Amino acid sequence: MFIKQFYTGCLSEAAYYIESQGQVAVIDPLRDIDPYIQLAKERNATIKYIFETHFHADFISGHVDLARFTGAPIIYGPGTKAGFDISVAKDGQIFQLGDLKIEVLHTPGHTLESSCFLLKDENGKPHCIFTGDTLFVGDVGRPDLAQKNGEHTMEDMAALLYDSLQGKIIPMPDDVIVYPAHGPGSACGKNLGPATFSTIAVEKETNYALKTHDKEKFVAVVTAGLTEPPKYFPINAQINKEGYETMNTILKKSLNPLSPKEFKSLLTEDILIVDTRSSEQFSKGFIPGSIFIGLEGRFAEWAGSLLPFSQSILLVTVPGMEQETVTRLARVGIDKVRGYLEDGIEAWKDDGNEIDLVIDVEPDELMLDMKFDENLVIVDVRRETEFADGHLKNAINIPLNELTDPATLALMEETQNIYVHCAGGYRSMIATSLMKRQGIHNLRNVLGGWNEIKKQEKLEIIKEKSVLN
Repeated sequence: MFIKQFYTGCLSEAAYYIESQGQVAVIDPLRDIDPYIQLAKERNATIKYIFETHFHADFISGHVDLARFTGAPIIYGPGTKAGFDISVAKDGQIFQLGDLKIEVLHTPGHTLESSCFLLKDENGKPHCIFTGDTLFVGDVGRPDLAQKNGEHTMEDMAALLYDSLQGKIIPMPDDVIVYPAHGPGSACGKNLGPATFSTIAVEKETNYALKTHDKEKFVAVVTAGLTEPPKYFPINAQINKEGYETMNTILKKSLNPLSPKEFKSLLTEDILIVDTRSSEQFSKGFIPGSIFIGLEGRFAEWAGSLLPFSQSILLVTVPGMEQETVTRLARVGIDKVRGYLEDGIEAWKDDGNEIDLVIDVEPDELMLDMKFDENLVIVDVRRETEFADGHLKNAINIPLNELTDPATLALMEETQNIYVHCAGGYRSMIATSLMKRQGIHNLRNVLGGWNEIKKQEKLEIIKEKSVLN
């Protein structure tokens, strides 16, 4: 038995490779399928099955491409309908993989087709369970993403999830390993734990959802405090259901090197410039109108949340990172890249073109300016709950995902001196790029964000107890 977890941090996504006697099953693969194919090749094994726990909303799965390449069937749980060939398994159906057995457990709740896959060892003993978005470490899948034409409320889905957990998961032996589809930071749950795997025993002891044995109370607890899901979730779910272009096709049409003059000739109102360098590099010089989303952070998630899927994109990257950027964009279904600036921002500067800047300030400079500048406005772009847990007095909370709304930016005035911060500096740089793109230029980006601001002496920290309770 050989099991490998492929974990992608910027999406908090876990895919799995299971092998026995030269036969392989891949569970919830990412769109870029080369790692699974390469590993199978290295181990002289053959991919026999592709299992999908459900139609994912937060990333584009590699199921279609992997099936095209290997000829392996794509297997979903009961009731699944898709725009491509799939095998719909029955609840309890067994799939043989070398000396191992994989049992399908239909566990609706996160979505209607959600299923877990129980792996049994050579002796038929349950070894581990791949829980998809049904069960996470410390959490469960949110029940508000699969409300089909009003037929199912989130309360209906939460009730189904309760039945699934009580009937299929909790009765498992305590030593069964839990391998979920997501880890910390994922928006598919409310507050996932820090680990990427667990055991049934640990989850029964520590997971609030598994400790709640009253159905009515479970529904109330699981549906409480759900934030608005990222806007790209329904788009990705639909793409995963209907199918998509191959990754090779996307790379071929996207990796188009452009000289500064060619790049400039394509700039119209219908084209977005996306700059994926580090926040430090971006602040020191970028093409006016660029949207910063750095590869070093939760790139794919913020790209999916902030970029319109209908518009074409031109890229500015660190030279050599063009394919990586295109691949990560494609992971969330953004595949209208027209090309990239050859040789990066230095080529743009060398050609004599205009650049813009972001002024960075240290937290102590912000503290000093707060005392003397009557026009100073602090914009905190963290999530509402982060803001409520501690913020500067008189700070305005505008979560980053709301900054694409022109009405929100219209609240800013030209006379204001705007200081922007988030938790650590990544989101605030995205925010300043969005604000500059809308003509707001009197900006300062606070380095280190709240993590550094809260270290300042004699700081008055405000908490919003009504939000936290």
